[in-house]
Amino acid sequence: MKHSISVEDIKLYAYHGCLEEEGLIGGQYSIDVFIETEFTEAAEKDDLSQTIDYVWVNQIVKEEMAIRSKLIETVGQRIINRLKNGAEHSEFKVVIKKMRPPINGDVAFVSIGIDSRK
Repeated sequence: MKHSISVEDIKLYAYHGCLEEEGLIGGQYSIDVFIETEFTEAAEKDDLSQTIDYVWVNQIVKEEMAIRSKLIETVGQRIINRLKNGAEHSEFKVVIKKMRPPINGDVAFVSIGIDSRK
C-alpha cells in the first residue's frame, strides 16, 4: 500500500540568487515537500519511528536553505539527496518557490520542482 505525507508552505528567509544583492538582502521562499511512503505499521502501532517525522523534514529544509547557492535548483537537489539518504524506502518531491524575484516584472514567484517519485 502506498501512503503520502506532505509538509507544505514552509516559509523561510534565505540568500539565494545569482545577483550579489540577493546574497546581501535575501528574500522570502516557500517550500513544499511531498512524500510517498508506506506507514501501515506506524498507523497500526501509533509509532512515529515507523513513519516520516515532519519535524525531521522541516529541519532538513531549514538547514539546506541556510546554505547560500546561486541556484534554487542546487538547493532543491541537496534537500532531495538528504531526504532520500534518511528515508531510503520513500520517494520525494520538493518544490521551492522564490517569492517576488528580482526579474524586472510583476511576478509573484518562480519555482523549481524535483521529483524522485516513480
